[in-house]
Amino acid sequence: MMDTRDCACGQTTVRDEAAQWFVRLQEPAVDVDVHRQFDIWLNEHPQHRNEFDLLQGLWKAADLLPAARLRALCEEAPTRGKRRPMMRYAVAASVLAVAVGFGLFSGLNQSSSYTAEFSTALGERRQVALPDGSVVDLDSRTRIEVHFEKNRRGIELTEGEAMFSVQHDTRRPFVVEAASARVTVTGTRFDVRRSSAETRVVVEQGTVKVQGRSAADHDFVSLTAGMGTHVDAQGQVAAAYAVNPSEMTAWRSGKLVFNNASLADVAEQVSRYREQPLKVGNAAVGNLRLTSVFKSDNTDALLKALPSILPVAVRTLDDGSQEIISK
Repeated sequence: MMDTRDCACGQTTVRDEAAQWFVRLQEPAVDVDVHRQFDIWLNEHPQHRNEFDLLQGLWKAADLLPAARLRALCEEAPTRGKRRPMMRYAVAASVLAVAVGFGLFSGLNQSSSYTAEFSTALGERRQVALPDGSVVDLDSRTRIEVHFEKNRRGIELTEGEAMFSVQHDTRRPFVVEAASARVTVTGTRFDVRRSSAETRVVVEQGTVKVQGRSAADHDFVSLTAGMGTHVDAQGQVAAAYAVNPSEMTAWRSGKLVFNNASLADVAEQVSRYREQPLKVGNAAVGNLRLTSVFKSDNTDALLKALPSILPVAVRTLDDGSQEIISK
């Protein structure tokens, strides 16, 4: 599996290249060849797209800064080698360097909004920096929609799993919604996984409030570090229980850790890392429990090992998908 943070050419170089492409595309007239070269560069490595998306988001946010502050940033921005005469590049470079490095976005005019979408393909992991300084790590086949407003930082997890490292801001709660669940924080680090049956929440640092989407404000479960819960399709939140966050978020290092997990849950998680879904033959098979560790980029190894761990077999169906059945 490819981790988009591991770019052989180096993050600094990629960021510089992204800034250069950003400037070129701001020209009044950009010919077809330039767009073609840009598309080639953009698709060479996921980190290229990450850095360009980040720069675009920061540029949009720059519009929210007072004109005087923009001019000051432009004057303060460090230059490398030949001085670039373009105001757009200076502002973009300043915002990129200062806003990300020093949390400048806390001083933005919060009456303006920010909207974006981010997703990952099969086998891809991606890290996204948001304009408020928060960072989101997306697992394979994950999609989020970002909607920042005056008094609320909103995220919709439409599929998959994501780890949120939230910049503290008591004035603007950070709200993640997934299926029938809602998670509210002001600043913390937590993981949300959306599946067909439920939404699971695990807290690594800080405190979060978990509730059903239609629940009253006072009806919620509070989680602290090392605690987790899940919300079913009807919006019912389970009582908080102890978890091992490092195990539950091992996907960030390319591992799938199952600790007494049902085969139904295992099959759904593994399906995010395979071209064709993995199924269970019936409820009895789905209720079998598995405790083991596998690499997320080699789920075939898991399927080969299953028959030696549990009384099951794996068969391939006509559509190319695979199914776990009783022996």
